Amino acid sequence: MTDNEILKKIAGGDKNQYRVLVERYQQVIFRTCFGFVHNRDDADDLVQEVFIQAYKAIPGFRHESSFSTWLYRIAVNASLNHVRSNSKNFILRRIDDYFGSGKRDTGELNVIDEEDPESMLIRDEQRAWIKKALDSLPDNQRTAIVLSKYDDLSQKEIAAIMDTSEGAVEALIQRAKANLRKRLSSAINKKSIKP
Repeated sequence: MTDNEILKKIAGGDKNQYRVLVERYQQVIFRTCFGFVHNRDDADDLVQEVFIQAYKAIPGFRHESSFSTWLYRIAVNASLNHVRSNSKNFILRRIDDYFGSGKRDTGELNVIDEEDPESMLIRDEQRAWIKKALDSLPDNQRTAIVLSKYDDLSQKEIAAIMDTSEGAVEALIQRAKANLRKRLSSAINKKSIKP
């Protein structure tokens, strides 16, 4: 069943059909949100928020774009709003993420993998640099690169989501890559980006 057929059933009163759309798009919307917030719990919360917003807005959906494009727009906007509104708490959340939730040690030893501690620290530091560099991009560049790399969307799909031309998307992705390269090479050479 197509998205439009499901939307018609929902409009006709069969609200249970919305579950089909949620199951169809939940993972891709999670990846989109995670690409912006870099935190599983926040991404999960955003996914719920996106699907609630979309459900409430279905009566106003004008079919000017596909349902998936419309849903991506909601996800991108919700993610950007979340990042903006939570930027003050970013440092505290990063400390919590790094050191744990503050729960007492139960004495259990959880073996994550067989990677040596030094490699794990290097990998975590590199991830932190990438997150910091991504977060420093302008919203439009970050949106284009996240949709391209995290969600593997085509430039045509990204253009529809961002309501711009494919050429503009290509330019945004190229500028984002150049900015990321510059920030990451600076971090590696000078260790100027502190995780």
